[in-house]
Amino acid sequence: MSIIPLLSESAFEPETIEMLVSVFETAWQKVEQSGSELASPRYKRAAQEILAKRIIEMAQRGERNSDRLVDDAVSYLERSYA
Repeated sequence: MSIIPLLSESAFEPETIEMLVSVFETAWQKVEQSGSELASPRYKRAAQEILAKRIIEMAQRGERNSDRLVDDAVSYLERSYA
């Protein structure tokens, strides 16, 4: 899954979209490296969609710090679905 289809529904500058794609990829890598069951093929698509939506939501609220976006999204996924 890619975050790009979800970003097409938002009004972000091209530079912000590029940053959000990178944030999503980094956040997903953290989930995979954690060994979480959410990274398994069974949950992967849903977990990626949740991550992507959370990243977009926080960016819409004005957050632009990549590290905070990654940490927030991963923490949100773990708190809400693990």
